[in-house]
Amino acid sequence: MGLFLNSRIPYDSYKATASDKYFVDKTALIAELIPALGRNQRFFCITRPRRFGKSVMANMIGAFLDRTEDSSEIFGRLQIASEGISKNLERLSCGKYSEYMNHYDVIYIDFSVTPENCISYEAYIERILYGLKHDLAERFPESGITMEASIWDILTLLYQKIGQRFVFVMDEWDAVFHMEFVTESDKRAYLLFLKLLLKDRIYAELVYMTGVLPIAKYSDGSELNMFLEYNMATAKRFSGYFGFSSSEVDALYDIYQQTTENLRISRDDLRMWYDGYYAADGERMYNPRSIICALSDNQLRNYEICP
Repeated sequence: MGLFLNSRIPYDSYKATASDKYFVDKTALIAELIPALGRNQRFFCITRPRRFGKSVMANMIGAFLDRTEDSSEIFGRLQIASEGISKNLERLSCGKYSEYMNHYDVIYIDFSVTPENCISYEAYIERILYGLKHDLAERFPESGITMEASIWDILTLLYQKIGQRFVFVMDEWDAVFHMEFVTESDKRAYLLFLKLLLKDRIYAELVYMTGVLPIAKYSDGSELNMFLEYNMATAKRFSGYFGFSSSEVDALYDIYQQTTENLRISRDDLRMWYDGYYAADGERMYNPRSIICALSDNQLRNYEICP
């Protein structure tokens, strides 16, 4: 396991989430992605407001697909393993969910993470490039990988030699655009980096990318036009997987009532404080971080801006 390739961080992070008292099962999202593996429409960019569960979903996908850890203890009891989802996957000629679990080499990048004392884009991107090359050389020691080659040439070489393909899970893809040291020229270089790494690359089995704002906000060209984009305001697909629905909050509130002494929050309080969002299908959605924090703390306050 490495820093980016087959990291155990998504597994450990999602295992902790799934063990939480106020956990909401969104694993049906995985069943929607499985049919896209290896297909032309395999590039997904899902954008949502901050604190809306983007990283949780990215960790979930990484934990499920990554071959590093056995995830059956987590996912075997969740929706992805249900009879209904299994039958639907069979109807789509996808087979059983377990045939995909822990079957892939996953490259997981959280673009919000920077090197220590980072003051330049060059240092920022070098951390990613060096880390990826080091991980690949360790994973495939007989492949003759050299640190001087470009990362896309290394990945292409692995595909040519052994048919190796990768799942990419990219969290906070747009974080670089908000870093103080990043110039306009750096932003163009970053878009070119993503294009060269991903566009028309046969080694990319699936690419799942999340951020706050859509690609069109930062790119007016064709650099990343292979992505299918899903935002909260206009795209109905995936709308139920980010944020909590009223029925999901009802279930969490029942747990709160059963496990908390001296209740200070009513169900109406949660509605008045935290359901200020609408999905494209018109359903009210609650901010998940705010709900979980309020119920855990037994206190209403603005958790969206908390560090």
